[in-house]
Amino acid sequence: MENVASNNPLKPVIRVDSFSAFYGKKVGVHSVTFPIYKHKITAIIGPSGCGKSTLLRNMNRMNDNILNYKTSGDIYFEEKNIFNRDTDLMLLRKKIGMVFQRPTPFPMSVFDNVAFGVRLHHRHSKETLSGIVEESLKKASLWSEVKDELHKPAESFSGGQQQRMCIARALAVEPEVILLDEPTSALDPIATKNIEILLEALEESYTIVIVTHNLSQAIRISDYMAFMYRGELVEYGETSEIVKQPKNPLTEEYLSGKIS
Repeated sequence: MENVASNNPLKPVIRVDSFSAFYGKKVGVHSVTFPIYKHKITAIIGPSGCGKSTLLRNMNRMNDNILNYKTSGDIYFEEKNIFNRDTDLMLLRKKIGMVFQRPTPFPMSVFDNVAFGVRLHHRHSKETLSGIVEESLKKASLWSEVKDELHKPAESFSGGQQQRMCIARALAVEPEVILLDEPTSALDPIATKNIEILLEALEESYTIVIVTHNLSQAIRISDYMAFMYRGELVEYGETSEIVKQPKNPLTEEYLSGKIS
């Protein structure tokens, strides 16, 4: 719905350009265009089924193997079209990490979970690998809680701890962008608050894109907001400006709770 022509002086690290996605004949996302700026938190909001997660998962091509799924338009990462045939998907997903709605610990220890992606990309000494795991857990604000239990099964920890471990696992491979799909929807209020504090701290070093159905959360932590409805981008801009003075009546209705 909205044609985003930003005159923002910041340079986008990801640029979505007339992007559409189809599940067979069903339209998941229709002709979406907007930028994602470096070292900012961008929230993608909207009611269930509006295309938020579909859009997010295409930013590192997580939907590639879905049957009868196709796309049109482009998504650029650092000005290179990620749909080019020569795109190295392993490298793309290293640079653009993903954290899912529910914690997804692998059936192994905390240490091996965090080290998993690192081992795929590099052959480090045991000492170097241990340092990477420690630093990643510190960045995820989890080190002090698990440092004496690194070899315990990851599934034995609380949901909030597991989700922070998944964030540490994403950070360990040194991404530039972190995508999060409803990362706190399965967590209690205290764990949710811890994740929000963590994301705001990580913003200094990473670009963060979060899909959330929690409007209050989006308002609390995001710098930019993209509101989607029925597969289309209704409004995009700085969160403070959208909340203060939405340009589209649909946005105003969503913000006021009239549509959900």
